[in-house]
Amino acid sequence: MSRELWKLTNEEYEFIKGEITFIFEKYQIHCIPVCGFEIAIKMGIKLIPYSALPEREQKYAREKCPDGYVVETNDGRELIYYNDIDWSYEHQNWTILHEIGHIVLDHRGIDQEKEEDEADFFAKYAIAPPILVHKIGAKSPCDVYENFDISMEAAVYAYRYYKSWRDGYLLVGRLTEYEKKILELFSA
Repeated sequence: MSRELWKLTNEEYEFIKGEITFIFEKYQIHCIPVCGFEIAIKMGIKLIPYSALPEREQKYAREKCPDGYVVETNDGRELIYYNDIDWSYEHQNWTILHEIGHIVLDHRGIDQEKEEDEADFFAKYAIAPPILVHKIGAKSPCDVYENFDISMEAAVYAYRYYKSWRDGYLLVGRLTEYEKKILELFSA
C-alpha cells in the first residue's frame, strides 16, 4: 500500500487529538504559534541539531534521516535529532512535533508505515488545530501562514483541513470536549 493511500481510523484520529490536548494542558501550551521546541523542552526531551554533530555523524544523519529522528537512551531519556542545516525553522518545528508524536504515541517500530502516518497527523493537528484556525477567523491559507508560523504549503493543507472541519462543525453545531479544552487553554 502506498503512503498516500494509508488512512487511520476515526478512532485513531480522535485518540491522537485527545493526546495532543492532554500535552497542551499538561505542559501549559497556550500560545499561537505552537512551538515544538517549547513542548519538547517542557517534556524534558533533549533537542540536538544536526549542526552540533561531528561532521561524519552529521553527514550520516542527513543521508539516513533528512528531517530528524528520535532516540531513546538506555536510561529511558528521549533525544530528538533534527536537521537545522537544510530546513527552515517552520520545517524544523514540524519535524520536532512529528518526533514528539512518536514519543507520545509510544511508537516501537512495529508498523512503521502506520506509525509515520500517526506521527504526521500528530504534527499536523498540533501545529494548527482547526479550532484555533477558526478562533483566529482565518479566511484563507495566508491567514494560517501568518498566524501559525508554518510554510505556505503547510498553511494550504491546514486551511483545507480547517474548511472540512468547519463544514462538520456547522452541520453538528457543537464542539468536542478536547476542542473546548483547546479553546480554554488558548483563550488567554
